[in-house]
Amino acid sequence: MSAAKTSSTVPEQPDLSPAHALPASELLDRHQSSAEGLSQAEATKRFKQHGANALPEPPQPGMVQRFFKHFHDTLIYILLAAAAITALLGHWLDTWVILAVVLINATIGFVQEGKAEKALAGIRKMLSLHATVKRDGNWQQLDADQLVVGDIVRLRSGDKVPADMRLLDTNNLRIEESALTGESVPTEKHTQAVATDAGVGDRFCMAFSGTLVAAGRGTAVVTATGANTEIGRINAMLSSVQAIATPLTRQMAQFSKWLSVVIVALALLMLLIGHLLHDFATGELFLAAIGFAVAAIPEGLPAILTITLALGVQKMAQRNAITRRLNAVETLGSITVICSDKTGTLTRNEMTASQVVTQAGNYQVSGLGYQPEGAFALDGEAVTALKQPSLAALIEVVAVANDSQLIQQDEHWGVQGEPTEGALLCLAEKAGFERESYQRLAVIPFESENKFMASLEQHPDGSQHILLKGAPDRLLERCDQQLNTDGESEPLDSGYWQQQLESLSSQGLRVLAAARKPANHSELGMDNLTGMQFIGLIGIIDPPRPEAIEAIARCHQAGIRVKMITGDHAGTAEAIGKAMALAGDGELVVVTGAEIEAASEEALQELAIRGNVFARTSPEHKLRLVKALQASGEVVAMTGDGVNDAPALKRADVGIAMGIKGTEATKEAADIVLADDNFSTIAKAVEEGRTIYDNLRKAILFILPTNGAQGLVMLVAVLFGLTLPLTPVQILWVNMVVAVTLALALAFEPAEPGVMKRPPRDPKAAILSGMFLWRISLVSLMIGGVSILMFLWAMAAEVDLSTARTLAVNTLVMAQAFYLINSRYLAECSLKFSLLFANKMAWLAMGVLLVLQLAFVYLPFMQQLFGTSALPLSYWLLPIGLGLAIMLIIELEKKWLWR
Repeated sequence: MSAAKTSSTVPEQPDLSPAHALPASELLDRHQSSAEGLSQAEATKRFKQHGANALPEPPQPGMVQRFFKHFHDTLIYILLAAAAITALLGHWLDTWVILAVVLINATIGFVQEGKAEKALAGIRKMLSLHATVKRDGNWQQLDADQLVVGDIVRLRSGDKVPADMRLLDTNNLRIEESALTGESVPTEKHTQAVATDAGVGDRFCMAFSGTLVAAGRGTAVVTATGANTEIGRINAMLSSVQAIATPLTRQMAQFSKWLSVVIVALALLMLLIGHLLHDFATGELFLAAIGFAVAAIPEGLPAILTITLALGVQKMAQRNAITRRLNAVETLGSITVICSDKTGTLTRNEMTASQVVTQAGNYQVSGLGYQPEGAFALDGEAVTALKQPSLAALIEVVAVANDSQLIQQDEHWGVQGEPTEGALLCLAEKAGFERESYQRLAVIPFESENKFMASLEQHPDGSQHILLKGAPDRLLERCDQQLNTDGESEPLDSGYWQQQLESLSSQGLRVLAAARKPANHSELGMDNLTGMQFIGLIGIIDPPRPEAIEAIARCHQAGIRVKMITGDHAGTAEAIGKAMALAGDGELVVVTGAEIEAASEEALQELAIRGNVFARTSPEHKLRLVKALQASGEVVAMTGDGVNDAPALKRADVGIAMGIKGTEATKEAADIVLADDNFSTIAKAVEEGRTIYDNLRKAILFILPTNGAQGLVMLVAVLFGLTLPLTPVQILWVNMVVAVTLALALAFEPAEPGVMKRPPRDPKAAILSGMFLWRISLVSLMIGGVSILMFLWAMAAEVDLSTARTLAVNTLVMAQAFYLINSRYLAECSLKFSLLFANKMAWLAMGVLLVLQLAFVYLPFMQQLFGTSALPLSYWLLPIGLGLAIMLIIELEKKWLWR
């Protein structure tokens, strides 16, 4: 009695088992639904309560926010402060010039981002989803976003699954889930509950939003909509993943901070010395300090970085890589590890019959995908397939007992129907077999419970045969005979076939079998499928892309490791890993999702470094692996096409999505989208990235001596109480004219020799090495020194101040023009004839610079704007001679030090 009383007072606990672990009837009760569906009134109530069946839109920054983020730079802040001070001092020309420079930089970055977004939009393919739903006992078509939990939905071949749902009834239902699980073969579905801890790929009684019905039909009850679906869960994970700064971003931010500290400290020192030692007027002193700050700040550098990256974006677009974020171009050049999805990325996602085993032996079949071109070989010798009795018999079975069609669109071959059946049809086409003259009399369609398909066919000669294809174990138990080499029947040798089956399976192949027997009846039932004659086995694989194999070899040569992360089974993944030589000359190490799940963060770092292939992984596993590699100091690129890849793509240093077969979530998370879905494009992009980084370093090595020389001129003038050799607007002229002409030419430099034969650069290494700092200091001293000397010489010759300053500016510009020739090659001699004219843009830029400088000196409005004077022709000879001398000195420095 006491027990009864206790049970009546304790509330019944709700069943929290997931949908895939419950019988269908219990699930219908949980959601207060039935096989007749919901009433329209109840569906409307649930829709108002839970909202539309749609994923939340990712927040997009507005145009204003996108524009002003380009001002977020320490050096830009100093320029803005300088503009404010000049405005307070009444030097409005200086103010407007400084602000114009800042606005130009921001505008360039803003425009280039917009172009990248438009390029991506051109390859996006949006899908409009509908669903067949039972409401008030009647089937009707609704927009998929109107679905609610408890709705009864009908699925047919070719449908896009509109929500997560528990299957109530299935008929030969197979669903393509590669976008969610990474498996290349459609998953066979049934209605029985599975284990509570079953992974997404093993929940055979569920259909998931965004996947595609490959064959069959079924009905199901909706268990989750919108953000609560598996895709929604991944989307939420994606939004919580923090994108990390690129190596260049980190290096430039650190460089900007240090440079800012040095500039501000020296400017304050100038104010102090000018006030205490030389008694400069306050306005003049502030103007000198601002002139020094403007001189020392490389305000042209952000523009050059942006333009160089933008040119890289255009070059990569020509190589089928659409770049969504500018910095990703440079980051590609520093990656140390590429983590790649398998299906559709390293492989073609097109099933191919590569091996056929009969009593005659193991036939190798060439050709890839569904394109019906290839040949047959036995023991390395080419054979005519239809002249081999057992091989011809097998091809007849798999081609005739087949419901699919090969189709050709433009130059691409595909399959209408099952991918596996498409591979078998392609096999028959390669052999030259024609199935049109056969007449089907009866058929037993493929069922998940039976795992085979049988058809009763009338041969062109009038004879009848039962043709059977399917799972080898199911066919062997129905056979007592086999077809021998001569095409005769003999007793079945089960041991031989089991041995061959294990051999094919160990290679990661999906194995099907073929059998037949004569018939003399017009009906076909299960009791007719006994006493069959076993013919042989077919090994089917989603083949590696040949160009991907070559690209992986190139990556290894460049010191980049390639790791495959897939949702597929370990055996299949291992076979693909070996075929693609992922481990190079080493031993292939396969890690499973279960091992990742059980590993601590420290252990996972070791697994991530040691492993080459990671199989049966979930989206969480992929994300953890990327984080583990980054924690070990690796710069990681992640490629993929499925929704399950999106969180890892966003977290990676460079996320790379497939443009043709990739999902919208993947493209949205990626930095780069491959328009051709080709892994080899990544290797080309890495080469482009390395070249771009080299060119960025050349630009920095070229631009900073300009600022160093100008800063030195202003600093020396204040320290020694001299008249300022340069005004702030003249300094800005030099900075911008040199940046937009000479420095920009460096963005067009071709790749250095052996760029893909050197290891990746250390992402922790400073962008300015010790040798760089030496070169910058040396050139700054030489250019600054000769500019001061020219100014002092002109003043000693008693020319007017504007002429002396014009001569000083010319000296700076001419010296930089000659130094450009040095900067084109970091260690190589730039005066070699083969290298001297390799970049025509450099000579064009020098010509444009000369025209601009002539305008600066001789045009009246430029003289008024910048305070310059016309120079006699003889005054051009000294700056040119000094520039030539500096160029020769740097070439000698290369020979003695850089080598």
